Amino acid sequence: MPGAVASRLNAAGLALPAPAAAVGAYVPAVRSGSLVFTSGQLPMREGELLARGVVGADVTPEEAATCAAQCALNALAAASTVCDLDAVARVVKLVGYVASTADFGGQPGVINAASNVMSVAFGDAGAHAREAVGVAALPLGAPVEVSLILEVE
Repeated sequence: MPGAVASRLNAAGLALPAPAAAVGAYVPAVRSGSLVFTSGQLPMREGELLARGVVGADVTPEEAATCAAQCALNALAAASTVCDLDAVARVVKLVGYVASTADFGGQPGVINAASNVMSVAFGDAGAHAREAVGVAALPLGAPVEVSLILEVE
């Protein structure tokens, strides 16, 4: 039987994926005391990027928002390797990077999709501090990358 977080996500039409293995010299998540830190997560689904390119040129803001939501789900899956998601007391911080053209200023709107996943998963405890940063490029040509800091009980 799925936990409360997975059930809330499922009710919203979102699926918590299986945690992905690291593809480099790092681990997907680390727990230190009551904090969980995830590595940056790309918009991978079943081993494939949902989109490639730069927002404002190759990728629409709507496509990028879909990618951001997938990144958030992947970050939760990574966190689940070191903690029980139902024990999360609050989402402390979400950091989102958006590969974008120099004239694109909609990074906060793109990353809102990741923030919305946290609200669905954790309710009021999903409210968090956040960074939405525009960058020139991301690994594998991904348009979005997201990481989390969670507090667990």
